[in-house]
Order: sequence, then structure tokens, then C-alpha cells
Amino acid sequence: MTEEGVRPTTYRDAGVDIDEGARAVDLIREQVRSTYRPEVIGDIGGFGGLFSAAALKGMDDPVLVSSTDGVGTKLKIAQILDRHDTVGIDLVAMCANDVLATGAEPLFFLDYIAVGSLRAEKVEAIVRGIAEGCRQAGCALIGGEMAEHPGTMAPEDYDLSGFCVGVVDRSKVVTGATVTPGDVVLGLASSGLHSNGYSLVRRVLVEGREGALQLPNAALGGSTLADVLLEPTRIYVRSVLAALRSVGGIKGMAHITGGGITENLARVVPEGCEARIALGSWPVPPVFGLVQQAAGLPREEMLRTFNMGVGFVLVCDPGSAADVAAAVMAVGERVFEIGGIVEGEGGVSYA
Repeated sequence: MTEEGVRPTTYRDAGVDIDEGARAVDLIREQVRSTYRPEVIGDIGGFGGLFSAAALKGMDDPVLVSSTDGVGTKLKIAQILDRHDTVGIDLVAMCANDVLATGAEPLFFLDYIAVGSLRAEKVEAIVRGIAEGCRQAGCALIGGEMAEHPGTMAPEDYDLSGFCVGVVDRSKVVTGATVTPGDVVLGLASSGLHSNGYSLVRRVLVEGREGALQLPNAALGGSTLADVLLEPTRIYVRSVLAALRSVGGIKGMAHITGGGITENLARVVPEGCEARIALGSWPVPPVFGLVQQAAGLPREEMLRTFNMGVGFVLVCDPGSAADVAAAVMAVGERVFEIGGIVEGEGGVSYA
């Protein structure tokens, strides 16, 4: 009690529970350590994450590549269903796949978790997913932040953001600058919606229908909409790096996120060229048809909003395309020849 007889107001009274934060750190400690590479120095809990530059040895001109991103409104689906162990994979995927698109190997990752009210078990589930994503991408989770925001976020709300750093030798940076007519476009299958378009998906498939999310859906082959919507983004790092290192011949790469094939592939198609994509050359997962029907969208709008079943694209020299496809398939990818490069005014067209 104060001298005036008034009980002091603590940080916990204001909505921030330091003890629960410490408990969350204890719960995630082993998950974080499971991602460590040999270059990691120290342990969880420092003021900064330390990573040895030994990873850059052997390169003539090492170039660091960085990316930052979030998961977006897919988090609302996780919150509705109280399932939080996969969205961390999405977080890593959105950053690591972007770094990969330059030809770089992701080295380390940092996360930021903002919550309305901190529950250690929920944070542990989220970080468990982040750690799994880092293991899939081969990068170390070397730091992060948990921030409790009472009064500015609802108690059950949270948001995620991440930051990834990778490295590539300057001579091996993949930019698309050498893409020419005659090159082959390969599409690597997505695992579904990945992490884009969820504001629209929630509007047409979820809002007012929450009770049906966990019921088998005939249009989805008997899977539940909950499972399909929370299927994590595929991480392409191991398969694409294997192809880059063993085959070569990859001239351009695109991570197919918001904007679909239409906008993302266009980023690596140089002036004087056009990527011509053959519709029907790959299987489109049924969830996209469900969204299209519910939203009443034309095909063109679907193609510039969603990945439509292709999560990553490789533009290859025609003499290397078959070997590149074999290399990524050997690491577990499904690969389709979805088109080619022709003379044009840039961008992407469909046939």
C-alpha cells in the first residue's frame, strides 16, 4: 500500500504479464534450439542474435539477401479455430521463399509476435510452427520478440511478422536478366492457398459459416474447409537449392504470392520477352474453384489474386529444363511444364 492507502498499479494490472512471458520463453527454448545451424553463436535470450560469417567463406563476392513479411489475415482463420501450430510455417515460407527467388540460401530468421493477451501455450504453438518452418528452410531461428498489447488488440488477437537473411555469391544471383525466347517455364505445385487472398476467402467462404468449417466438404474431396484453409505454405528452399547446385540453367525464379502468376512471374521477364502460360497444364486444387464460384470472379481475376496451384516458378534454359525438373522432383516437389518464353512486350499471357 502507498502512504495514501492506495494499492499501487502494477504492469500486470495494466495487462502485461511478465511472468507469463518468461514462461513462454521457457516453453519455446527447445523448439528454437532445434533450428540452430553450426554458425549460431550463443543461445536464446540474448539482446541480439549472433551468427558467424563463416557461412560466407568460399564465395568470391558474397551478397546478403533479406526479406520481411507477415502471414496476413490467414491468422483470423487460426484464431477462429484456435489452431495456431501451422501459421508459423507460413511466416517463414513467405520470407524464405522470397530470399530463395534470388538464388540465395536462407541463413537465419527472426520473428515478431504481437498479442492482445499473452498465453504461454498459444505462443509455444506459434513458435513451434516457426521452428518447423525454419527446419524446412534450413535457416536458424536466432531471435525474436513477444509483445503484449493490451488495450490496442483484443485479448485473443495476435499478429506475426518475420525477417530472413540469406546469402548468394554475386556471380550466382538469379535475376531473370538472361531470360530469352525459347526458355521453358516450370511450375512447382503449391500446397493450396498459401498465405494470400484470405481477406476475400474469409468474406466468401467463412463469415457467417464458421460452424461448417470443420465438416467434411464434398467439393474438397471430403477434407474440411478448416484443414484446407490452414494448410501451410510450401517451402521450396531445399528442392530449388538442390537444382541450382547440381544442374544450373535456371535463369529466373518467382515466388507466386499476392498478384498470382500474372504479376509475380512478370517481375523476372525482361523487356522484349513474354511468358506465355498454358492453362490446363497443371492441376488446380479444388479450393480455388470453390472460391471462384462463391466470389463470382472471372478467371483473369483469379489468376492475378491467387497462386492457382503453382507456388514457385523456374524459368530454365531449354537444354537444362528436364534435368532441373528431375532434380526438384527428387526432393519431393511436383513439377509441371506450364509454358515458355516468347518474344513480346513483357509480362505474362495465357493460352
